Amino acid sequence: MARIYPGLYDNYDDATRAVSDLRAAGVPEDDISVIAYNADDRYTPAKTDDASPAGTGATVGGVIGGGVGLLTGLGVMAIPGVGPVVAAGWFASTLAGAAAGAAAGAATGGIIGSLTEHGVSEDHAHVYAEGVRRGGALVTARGDDTLGERLDPIYRRTGAVDPVARGKAYRSSGWSKFDDKAPPYTAEEIERERRLYKRAAE
Repeated sequence: MARIYPGLYDNYDDATRAVSDLRAAGVPEDDISVIAYNADDRYTPAKTDDASPAGTGATVGGVIGGGVGLLTGLGVMAIPGVGPVVAAGWFASTLAGAAAGAAAGAATGGIIGSLTEHGVSEDHAHVYAEGVRRGGALVTARGDDTLGERLDPIYRRTGAVDPVARGKAYRSSGWSKFDDKAPPYTAEEIERERRLYKRAAE
């Protein structure tokens, strides 16, 4: 089974740069995905009458910029505990299938379950889901055990969050794990989170 190598970003521009760099490093487009918080309607699907794969790519490009313009499977959906997200790539299909399931938290299970089933620790998976809830973007690449060595420098230079440090920061304020029954963050809370971690990075 292929492993999943995630990178969490506070800055969406950095996430799209990571996607571009992953493609440039030879990671197949079918193995790259991105999920981004979208309760503030920052990424709105471009209108297109073209139902072809090329049309889908154009739509994704209109939503989240040239860095993800060639990824397919755009989804705009609401995830319990997170709120509205946009997702492109293979993970979008995973989440769309989960969201159609009977369980109310199925889409959330799609994020955490898909990560843990492919080699990501449960602790880190909860941090990644919480990171999206707090306004972030999650980039994932899947591949064999050797892929991680190629991806680490890409994630580092594009500003990916350290999940250990971020989990510690979340827990310092009372957080323990991602809760799909918690109310999604408001736009004001998201902006506060973005300012907080922007200052921490400076």
